[in-house]
Amino acid sequence: MSLLPSIRTYFESLDVSTLSDERRAVLAPLTKYLQEKIDRAEPVQLTFICTHNSRRSHLGQVWAQVAAHYYQVPAVRCYSGGTETTACNPRTVVALERAGLAVRRTSEGENPTYEMRYAEAAPPMVAFSKVYDEVPNPTAHFAAIMTCSQAEQNCPFIPGAERRIPVMYQDPKEADDTPAESTIYDARCRQIATEMKYVFAQAAL
Repeated sequence: MSLLPSIRTYFESLDVSTLSDERRAVLAPLTKYLQEKIDRAEPVQLTFICTHNSRRSHLGQVWAQVAAHYYQVPAVRCYSGGTETTACNPRTVVALERAGLAVRRTSEGENPTYEMRYAEAAPPMVAFSKVYDEVPNPTAHFAAIMTCSQAEQNCPFIPGAERRIPVMYQDPKEADDTPAESTIYDARCRQIATEMKYVFAQAAL
């Protein structure tokens, strides 16, 4: 089940040596969690959480799943959710398309659904905005990856989470409708992809 050629090219271009010691320290608890689950041969469920499940949490979900596939870490399922429902921002979708994902919009409305394919034989990820405990997300035996400070503050307790791990990212929303929009979204996409590559590479050792 190889990655799509466009995704493989993008993913293999990511340089984990660029990560600072500070970011490696931030990522260490997630790496440790993965290693513990792998050592016990237990399934891994990661739910990436930000306030609106619109930008950063989707990027985290996608790139963690891609990294798990690339490094052949078994039984990994990645999800995303918010503290409230809005929509998967179309700028997020376009940034992922630019990175090489094959994206197909499968429903319309204020909160459309997208199929995001990253590998030849793997089922596509389904992206739409949802609260972190709504279907299809797990409600037990998962790690909650908090990607924004607002969600971290508003959700001091995530029911069912066996681990809560803050991995914060700056919101690309700040660049919406500016000349820097595409640049900022691409940079955040690449940052998150690089960090998930690092985490899964370490966990797979």
